[in-house]
Amino acid sequence: MEVTEVQDERAHRQIKESNYISRDLSWLQFNARVLDQAKKTERTVFDRLKFLAITASNLDEFCTIRLGSLYNYLDYNKQRYDYSGLREEPFRKMLLTEIQKFVSNQNQYFVTNLKPQFEQNGFKIAQYEELSPTEVDRANQYFDRTVYPMLTPMVFDGYHSFPALRNNRLLFGVVTRSETDSNQQNLKASFIQVPSNIPRFYEIKKNDGLVLFVPLEEIIRRNIHQLFRNIEIVSVNLFRINRNGDFTLEESEDIESNFLEELRRKLQTRRRGRVVRIEMLAGFDTWLLRLLKIQWDLDEANMMVIPPESILDLAGLNQIIGHKDFKEKRTPLHPHRRPVSFPEFGTRDIFEVLKERDVLLHHPYDSMEPVLELLEKAAEDEKVLSIKITIYRVAKESRVTAALLRAAENGKHVSVLFEVKARFDEENNLREALRLRQAGCFVIYGVSSLKTHTKLLLIVRQEEDKVYRYVHLASGNYNEITARLYTDVGLLTTNETYGSDVSDFFNVITGHSQPTAYRNLITSPRDMRIQLCNLVLREADNARNGLPSGIVIKLNSLQDKEFIDALYEASKAGVPIKLIVRGICCLRPCRKGLSENIEVISIVGEYLEHSRIYYFHNNADPKVYIGSADAMVRSFDRRIESLFLLEQDMLRKQAMNILRYNLKDNVNAYVMHEDGNYVAKQYNGEPPFSIHKEFFDVTREIISDVNLF
Repeated sequence: MEVTEVQDERAHRQIKESNYISRDLSWLQFNARVLDQAKKTERTVFDRLKFLAITASNLDEFCTIRLGSLYNYLDYNKQRYDYSGLREEPFRKMLLTEIQKFVSNQNQYFVTNLKPQFEQNGFKIAQYEELSPTEVDRANQYFDRTVYPMLTPMVFDGYHSFPALRNNRLLFGVVTRSETDSNQQNLKASFIQVPSNIPRFYEIKKNDGLVLFVPLEEIIRRNIHQLFRNIEIVSVNLFRINRNGDFTLEESEDIESNFLEELRRKLQTRRRGRVVRIEMLAGFDTWLLRLLKIQWDLDEANMMVIPPESILDLAGLNQIIGHKDFKEKRTPLHPHRRPVSFPEFGTRDIFEVLKERDVLLHHPYDSMEPVLELLEKAAEDEKVLSIKITIYRVAKESRVTAALLRAAENGKHVSVLFEVKARFDEENNLREALRLRQAGCFVIYGVSSLKTHTKLLLIVRQEEDKVYRYVHLASGNYNEITARLYTDVGLLTTNETYGSDVSDFFNVITGHSQPTAYRNLITSPRDMRIQLCNLVLREADNARNGLPSGIVIKLNSLQDKEFIDALYEASKAGVPIKLIVRGICCLRPCRKGLSENIEVISIVGEYLEHSRIYYFHNNADPKVYIGSADAMVRSFDRRIESLFLLEQDMLRKQAMNILRYNLKDNVNAYVMHEDGNYVAKQYNGEPPFSIHKEFFDVTREIISDVNLF
């Protein structure tokens, strides 16, 4: 057996024997589940292409951040142990091998299963050979008038430094030499960046209604000779790169100038970070590839070869998916239901309702409109004295930002903690925060080295009898666009306990205060890990003492070792544990003597599961927490997060029903096995049950008596 094979076998054995599953390998399993959505034949081809495009953009982000983070260790000779126990270099090889397999599966499915359906659905991705002479003329005229003026060949030779090629951009590498010189050593490489501010496809509509999508890169390739006159073109090669985009900020006390300047500088650095992956069309020039490997210090593991029948950057399919001609062929968004705890929404004043009762909203089944209406009414209401809010991500043309601007114009005190470090939204958040500040809002650009990920809104209103605090606590962002696509939960309340806790919490994150204790909040980085572990271990104590016990947790990611160890301890004590983890899960379920009582499922389907709900049986007196935090090291140590206890019995049952339905789902659910692999949940004689449909029909009667164990 070859040395490499022995090393690979040893690495696989080490991964299998570990009590923890690699975070990064677990994420790749998640993206495979997203790809599986593209394989569901009951979906329209446009919906299937949507999921395929999502896997492509997901993988870009993964390589930019997670693979980039790994190279921060490799490039600076720092030690790193993966959860599997592997060191940096063996893990790099394994990770890149798995990425290559995924990319191969992704493109093979696109070519073999999806492309053949295009014409029957009214469109086609067309190459030049498939165009009529008239259509070729139109494409060439588009190149001459629009594309050609935007292109800039950048030569690399003894007189020109290697160009700073853009991350996630389609690129041409053109190998040339003088027509009078046949010497192989006199080859030159030039690079051209495909414009990203014009459509990826040039559209031609035929008389029969068929829409031809001609790739922009195909048009450039066919006309590239216009950029290299009187020069022999040896080869034209299409590729794209992922750069390391993982960075940390070094902050000082002068947050207004140094911190923001440091952030802007790091954003520029992200665009020039070291290359960690190259995607290229098959048939890439070997001379040019050798040059790129040397220039960027890469090897074969970093190379992803795409078959010529596919396209580079499958995320570009979004132009086809969203095309106006195919609107009727896409699955429409389901209309919202009436909120279970606010059935009279739209007919009663929201301020008056919240003085009567708390309201739990479950998006996207419930509209985000009550939250937006509360904020917009507060901006105009003469009785409202102040508004405080934490913002992590907002929509473009945001109604939230518009309401805050209006409130400031109306003379209200507006405090906004705008987390400008939200990954890939940094520049948008900087712009929006500046607008708010210029309007007179008190804006805080994050807190020290921590990311503010908690989702809180506090409105103070002077009324006839007293001052009321209207509070919103949630798992999701204040983004009305993603609220139609992500599942989230949020609480609207005037309960004084929540009001006092949230007021104190704002004083902590906007000022210099450390309250002794919160009544209904668990916060990080203060004490979330220890409080959650204590709740888990209390269930273990109950089980040992013969009392009823049980844990059900729904979250995006489970990675923190201390929390996982607490769950292992509870499992060994006999506590039944059911985990609904959409993405990364580093806990290994069903291992004898360790996690026999732990079940893990993942829900991946029409909506992105974003809710975080923690349920503890507590000897038949359930404790249910909802909030912004996953069980990750970053959530417990490097972020400002909050979870809040549900007090009202009906709202607690509503949250428990969300968990119950998730556990019942047999359409979107995948069961995690002890080896870390996932398989689609089987019907086992039950009728199909999809939470992404069933939640639209939930009523108060359904949640009147919910039991999870």
